[in-house]
Amino acid sequence: MSAPLVIAVPSKGRLQADAQALFARAGLEIESANGSRSYRGRVSNLANVEVAFLSAPEIAREIGMGTVYAGITGRDQVEETVPDFAARTELTLPLGFGRCDVVVAVPEPWIDVDTMEDLDDVAADFRPRHGRRLTVATKYISITRRFFAGHGIADYRIVESLGATEGAPATGAADLIVDITTTGATLRANGLKVLADGVILSSEAHLVASRALAWDTAQKAAYAAITAKLKAALARR
Repeated sequence: MSAPLVIAVPSKGRLQADAQALFARAGLEIESANGSRSYRGRVSNLANVEVAFLSAPEIAREIGMGTVYAGITGRDQVEETVPDFAARTELTLPLGFGRCDVVVAVPEPWIDVDTMEDLDDVAADFRPRHGRRLTVATKYISITRRFFAGHGIADYRIVESLGATEGAPATGAADLIVDITTTGATLRANGLKVLADGVILSSEAHLVASRALAWDTAQKAAYAAITAKLKAALARR
């Protein structure tokens, strides 16, 4: 018998609510195996499909590692968490929720810094002026490194953010940030501005498949059925 198709869905927060609502509209009720505290479940009306309840970063990581066949997580999580993500994952279907932008934001008083080129000039001049490297607070370490490297910025240091990233410049924990935003209101409230070319990534929740696993015919068929039902639900909306 074919191994079950294991699909991971968010275990908490707004992503969980939106994912379960979309599945319900598609006629695919997600059910916990042993009550609301269970980390395993199933999809109604689909045999040989199991559900794993994980956090969004865990879902991206497990898809990349090939321990689950598919899942629902943000594009930002995939690109941050999965090394060689283009080869190990497939963004099958955008789902229309969980939208955010990953952005580079600097303090508003930096009136001469509006672009990444301006930031490169600041980074090059920062150590001679201040005796230390420019610091960037972020939870998106891999994404930040790739983006900064693409703009030729090398003389900086990342400060891993464990809390409210947008507050880091005001507290002196970092000089600027890379973080997610939806409206920009929180950034503005903390005296920050997004660089004109500083939108690194526009993200939303996706149905994502693993390329790190060998799929058999039954698993492919189950995934195709889920994808088709979700597409139909999104089209009706």
